[in-house]
Amino acid sequence: MTDLKKLKRKIFDNGYNNSSFAEAIGMSKPTFSRRMKNGKFTTDEAERIIRVLRLKQPDKIFFVKKLT
Repeated sequence: MTDLKKLKRKIFDNGYNNSSFAEAIGMSKPTFSRRMKNGKFTTDEAERIIRVLRLKQPDKIFFVKKLT
């Protein structure tokens, strides 16, 4: 499960908005919006996000266990 709050914070802390970040990772804005809505990214998409945001601990964002 993706921690969308942390991901959004990283995106905006790096000076991006949704449109500019979607472009930076090579994704259309509608696709990026859908991914952000459901929190599911492919491995390739996650790798691009990690690279663009230079995430040092991507597991804190992409491998968060959902609490029930």
